[in-house]
Amino acid sequence: MSALLFALLVPGPAGSSRSAWRDRLADGIAIALACGYGALMVPLGDATAPGAALPWPVDVGIGTLCAFALVVRRRWPLGLAVVLLPFGAVSVMATGAITVALFTVAIRCRARVVMLLCAVNVLTGVGYFLMQDDPPYPLWVDVVMRVVISAAAAGWGLFVQAYRGLTRSLRDHANRVEAEQHLRVEQARLTERARIAREMHDVLAHRMSLVSLHAGALEVRTDARPEEVALAAGAIRASAHEALQELRGVVGVLRDNAAGRPEPPQPGLGDLPELIESARVTGMLVDFTCRVPPAGPSAVLGRTAYRIVQEGLTNARKHAPGAPVEVLLAGTAGEQLRIGITNPCTGAAGQPVIPGAGMGLVGLGERVELAGGRVEYGVDQDIFRLRAWLPWPT
Repeated sequence: MSALLFALLVPGPAGSSRSAWRDRLADGIAIALACGYGALMVPLGDATAPGAALPWPVDVGIGTLCAFALVVRRRWPLGLAVVLLPFGAVSVMATGAITVALFTVAIRCRARVVMLLCAVNVLTGVGYFLMQDDPPYPLWVDVVMRVVISAAAAGWGLFVQAYRGLTRSLRDHANRVEAEQHLRVEQARLTERARIAREMHDVLAHRMSLVSLHAGALEVRTDARPEEVALAAGAIRASAHEALQELRGVVGVLRDNAAGRPEPPQPGLGDLPELIESARVTGMLVDFTCRVPPAGPSAVLGRTAYRIVQEGLTNARKHAPGAPVEVLLAGTAGEQLRIGITNPCTGAAGQPVIPGAGMGLVGLGERVELAGGRVEYGVDQDIFRLRAWLPWPT
């Protein structure tokens, strides 16, 4: 019952089947109420008395036609009310249709217009009183009855108008909130994909630089012994395999994680020794110093530090192959995590230089900025220095 009342008070979107059904039901109820109220007022208003303005069959006929005219009240509410009001001066049966018309105008028009029409309705009641030869009630009774009925119709209509406006605003607000939620979800997806793209560059650049380094060494060392060739080929195979596995994991995440598989854990500060050791295995000279408490920073901060060191080693391997690299990590909770990576600008003679797009440091700057830190890099007296400062909250 409450759902039906709400559907009558608040129509659905125009053009929908539910809205059309609601309109037909509301029109039927309006016509039935107009006929019922008018039929009740015919004997109470003494429309059947010999001194009535019109014979009661004519009165009922006019009122019935006025009631069925309510089917156009939704399209022309104000015009219908203006047309029906004069019939209130000659027909008691028409007062039902007039009351429903006033209610409709109150739903759709301003209060000032509604009050004016209600006043006209009261005046037509005075006119009906004056047209009777022997009125059964004094004038003030007719006036009070018209005022009460008109005020009730107008008040209920204005309430419905306010209720619809409130419901419409809440519905619009809910739609905006839902749209904003969709935008936030989409933005989160785009942000995650951008993060994965940075991860892809960091990881694959590191692995492929190892492949390029060993392949270049095989190209230069034509006199290498078979065991050295086998060792380099094994390193190339292992690096390519790891790069392929990491690429598959990244592509799996980019496919919206359809299979519901969780994203594999990303390396953190505890994985730095393994990263340094893998670089040393490839022939890099890495001096690693870690002055970080055993507890270490958060996982997010550790992952950022890992990517900084990884990018630094990748750049050193690309642009200064064979040159010694110094890696320093220091800091405590409540201060900053300081990361420094230095290497000479020129590598050993005869070592192939791996080409690069130069986007790794740009992505690294974005990553550090997202972490709330800052990064500096550049050449100082033939020494390339990559330094980063990351906030380390307690």
